[in-house]
Amino acid sequence: MANHAAVNLEKDWIVLFDGVCNLCSASVQFIVRHDRLKRFRFVPIQSEDGQELYSTFGLNPAEMPSLMLLKNGQAYLMSDAAIEITRSFSFFWKPLLVCKLIPRRIRNGVYSFIARNRYRWFGRNDVCRLE
Repeated sequence: MANHAAVNLEKDWIVLFDGVCNLCSASVQFIVRHDRLKRFRFVPIQSEDGQELYSTFGLNPAEMPSLMLLKNGQAYLMSDAAIEITRSFSFFWKPLLVCKLIPRRIRNGVYSFIARNRYRWFGRNDVCRLE
């Protein structure tokens, strides 16, 4: 990968996110504030590295969801990514893990509804603030 040398997909925890979405950028900032052990690395999906990571997992970058987590060699998408990220937070946030009990189809339906409307509701930037 061009800008993220020495990425170890078996070890690194990588959050791929929509770099121009205000909601997604705010979510990244939230993760950074709660990542006590500084485990996560962040890559905008629109970047060359983000596109390459998507392809590595057999996904079509043109059909990207707004969030993907690569952890221990496994890809988590949509609500599964959000839940898996929450696992690393302090005890205070653990009650949110009960969302895992909601069927994935329902969780992802709500996630997709928000994702489809995220630019309209939260706006977007012309460029990613993390690049």
